[in-house]
Amino acid sequence: MPDRIHLAVALDGAGWHPAAWREPAARPTELTSPAYWRDLARTADGAGLLFATIEDALSLGGRSFEPDAETRRDRARGRLDAVLLASFLAPVTRRLGLVPTATTAHPEPFHLATGLQTLDHASRGRGGVRLVAGSTAQERANFGRRADGPTVRPASGRIEDDPLIVAAFREAGEVADVIRRLADSWEDDAIVRDLETGKFLDRDRVHNVEFEGEFFSITGASIVPRSPQGQPLITVLAHQTVPYRLAAEQADLVYVTPSEAAAVAGILGELTDAADAKRAIAEPLRVFADLLVLVEETPAAARAVWDRLQERAPLSTDARVVVGTADDVVEEIRALAAAGVDGVRLRPARLPADLEAIADRVVPRAAAAGILLTDDGSPTLRERLGLPRLASRYARQEVGA
Repeated sequence: MPDRIHLAVALDGAGWHPAAWREPAARPTELTSPAYWRDLARTADGAGLLFATIEDALSLGGRSFEPDAETRRDRARGRLDAVLLASFLAPVTRRLGLVPTATTAHPEPFHLATGLQTLDHASRGRGGVRLVAGSTAQERANFGRRADGPTVRPASGRIEDDPLIVAAFREAGEVADVIRRLADSWEDDAIVRDLETGKFLDRDRVHNVEFEGEFFSITGASIVPRSPQGQPLITVLAHQTVPYRLAAEQADLVYVTPSEAAAVAGILGELTDAADAKRAIAEPLRVFADLLVLVEETPAAARAVWDRLQERAPLSTDARVVVGTADDVVEEIRALAAAGVDGVRLRPARLPADLEAIADRVVPRAAAAGILLTDDGSPTLRERLGLPRLASRYARQEVGA
């Protein structure tokens, strides 16, 4: 029996291929329509996928360092705020975890934390976040509050060779820490609602977060009562040593991009070393491998679509690409499961076409092959991942005293 894992999906506009919006089944006029995103989320939910991430960026060009990213006209442009969109999708889905992307460079950490706690309430415990460190020059210009930050990728390709990118990852670590602290600032039983005495809140069970970091400080408690998961699921994408360290120290789950299943062992080894050195969270880090997929009924049909897309706008990606049938995708998932990951996050090249293929063909075949973990009925996203609901750190301190 093969190792069993979870499947998740990454949603981005018309799909992960930049020419996907030109495909016959695409819906380019609806990319900012609530109905479009409702349909995508319900498809993922009905397929039994564990969660969906929702991409986001703070400029028209996304997070691209290409010099013409803001001005070129052959890319789908315009998007909805991912955290707000996830809250909209919460009541129209049942089991699907909702994990919006949020940059850590510009939104105030307090605002981000309260938005995620609100999402967790709206979804009844299915909320999370994918934190993105740093920003592009155009994102910084849009906010106008800071000029510092990377302008190009290091020539070496190594994050550690650019002090500004390294600093951005330190800032992301502080944001993750504060999200957890603010989530803990209300104890579970802080709201009393005693009609006889007129006491709504036990103020002694709402704690001020006193945080003084390198990049910002926080004094005070969250305005949002403690949410169903206690803390939202914190996730990051990591390719190299510096983001591996961020994931090991602060995240519940990390997305990795092995070039093939054989590369997983090295990545897991580096994550383990980073966790041994930096991780203060008791639970092991969950690891999901990313696959960008294009699915058709036959290999020839898939290759024909891929060639057409590449001719229109060549794709540059960090993830392994699988172009073929549902069986081809299942074999890649099987190999990654055997290599030791906890899950696979599928990036559909085209939306909605490849998401529908995942739901109708990939998931049933992977389930029949015994690769997938079944839904155990746990009420929250954290619990479905085998993560405990943590008590407020402030409540634990009081008990210890």
